[in-house]
Amino acid sequence: MSWPTRSAFPAGRSASGLLSLSPEGDLVVPSSADDRAAAVDLAAQTLTAAGIGPDDRVVVALNNDGEPAGTLIAEAAARVARAAASVGPRGRMRLHAALESVGATALVATPTGALDFLARLHLEFLVDPLDLELRHILLVGEIPSAHTCVQLADEFDASVRELYADPFFGVPLAQRAPSDSTLSPVADGLLGLAPPDKDMLMDAPYGEGVAELVVTPSWHSTLGKTPLRTGHAVRLAGGEQGVPAPAHTVGEHVLIRGRWVSVPKIAAALARIDGVARWDLRISRDGTLDAAALHVAFNRATLVADPMWKKRIAQALYALTPVAVDVVVEEEVADERRPGTVTDLRGHHLGLDRAQLS
Repeated sequence: MSWPTRSAFPAGRSASGLLSLSPEGDLVVPSSADDRAAAVDLAAQTLTAAGIGPDDRVVVALNNDGEPAGTLIAEAAARVARAAASVGPRGRMRLHAALESVGATALVATPTGALDFLARLHLEFLVDPLDLELRHILLVGEIPSAHTCVQLADEFDASVRELYADPFFGVPLAQRAPSDSTLSPVADGLLGLAPPDKDMLMDAPYGEGVAELVVTPSWHSTLGKTPLRTGHAVRLAGGEQGVPAPAHTVGEHVLIRGRWVSVPKIAAALARIDGVARWDLRISRDGTLDAAALHVAFNRATLVADPMWKKRIAQALYALTPVAVDVVVEEEVADERRPGTVTDLRGHHLGLDRAQLS
């Protein structure tokens, strides 16, 4: 396959102009002034399609682990709404204060962030969600749990829609209501589906099986003709006429709290630490937020009992990603060395090897 993935994106060393870097530093996206203007215009169209209007006051509050698209979405919202602000990473209490200060009628947040905010309004702040008088809640950046949209709509008495943002540029380019079976892109040719192991766009109506979402950023000056594999995936029942909202991920990156975490980089970092026999990255969503834990088995009992080795692994992970990953040392010694694995208890990630998913 030759279509770029997040793991095989064009090298940043040859890029020019204003460069957008992911928090991990592994994704470098160039943007000229015209590219930025086109991206903001596209995002503004998507927000309008999602219901944002000239009387709205928008607060963009994406997750605590980095928000590369926050300012872009806020800038786009300012074009179509009365006012907009990107409040950046902050605690839920400060988010509540920001909503009150701005007089917000619309909130853009991750699905888990919105649910966590709702839970804290009830349990910690003792605030009735209806008192915020939000009219719109737009969810972006994560795969929502079942019934998230319905719960938020009921609790806030607001219109709730999902946005689909290009994971490379952070540009919202499609949206849908909870009752919609597929996404509605704001322009033709931006969003499509492809087999995980073949560089070919599928034609609707789609057949049954796993398909990966592909974006073609026709608005971009240097990458406009390049289909990009997003890592988002769907299981098609067969017969769909449009692109469904992603319910899964594929490839060497896993999506945790709205951030793409590189599994090969974790493997490379652990390979440099003496005594690691095997490991398993376990991802769950037992409450409102994603949680990640790296379970590690050592090949010597002395390492199991030594907290320094656990700290070394924790520091190695901290250097790779802003996502918080707990380290759990298995008590049993593992004599045999094995490759690392990923266990996604959310049911999102289908596999690291695209070739095995067709």
